[in-house]
Amino acid sequence: MRVLIIEDELPARAKLEDMLKRLDPKTTVVAHLGSVKDTLHWLTSNEHPDLAFVDIQLSDDHSFEIFRRHPVNFPVIFTTAYDKYLLESFEFNSIDYLLKPITQERLKLSLDKIKNLEKHFLQGNLIKLIHADRPKNRIVGKKGTEYIALEVDDAAYFFTEHKIVFVRDFSGRQLILDKTLTEIEEKLDKEKFFRLNRKFIVQHKAIERFKPDSGKIRIFLRPEMKEEIHVSKETAPDFREWIGR
Repeated sequence: MRVLIIEDELPARAKLEDMLKRLDPKTTVVAHLGSVKDTLHWLTSNEHPDLAFVDIQLSDDHSFEIFRRHPVNFPVIFTTAYDKYLLESFEFNSIDYLLKPITQERLKLSLDKIKNLEKHFLQGNLIKLIHADRPKNRIVGKKGTEYIALEVDDAAYFFTEHKIVFVRDFSGRQLILDKTLTEIEEKLDKEKFFRLNRKFIVQHKAIERFKPDSGKIRIFLRPEMKEEIHVSKETAPDFREWIGR
């Protein structure tokens, strides 16, 4: 496997390469890079690797800037001393998220995960799993100090309250999301989810019933929401078409 290491701390870079070689002597490290600028230059003039280990905080910027400025078609394992970037990492071909100091045991779990995904997605084409244009099939939210992965099909609806975005699943569990409703809407399957209004995006299965209400449509959800939810007169025709599919 051809591996790219993007890490600006030399000891961490050497330790990671040593652990990779111990776990798989056939691993080839194609380059060591320590900045966003150097990485962008390298990507424009070299064949992309099979996998990249990417430190989030580089010498000149966060490594997320690399992926915002250059198309990337290879899987990424982010490495960092902080857990606060976990949600954002899922937007950039992230297969895993390793907290420093990285242990050989934890690294092995990540590599095993890569191998298992390669078996499932033929020809090692992991990008089928993480391609940015496909509807999302998993979201990560926060409850207390924990991050929780939720299958999108288990999300009943997304909503905002006091400028915070939440997702509620069918069991009633509620998680905080680090995205706007518009950003979430762009990633969802439009056949399954509908933007009711500026506050709610709802899944088809979460609509218990609805009824006309002075030109608008009143929506009743499960799990139940205490506040009244309406679809506007302007949006009502689109809703009726969507719900009837």
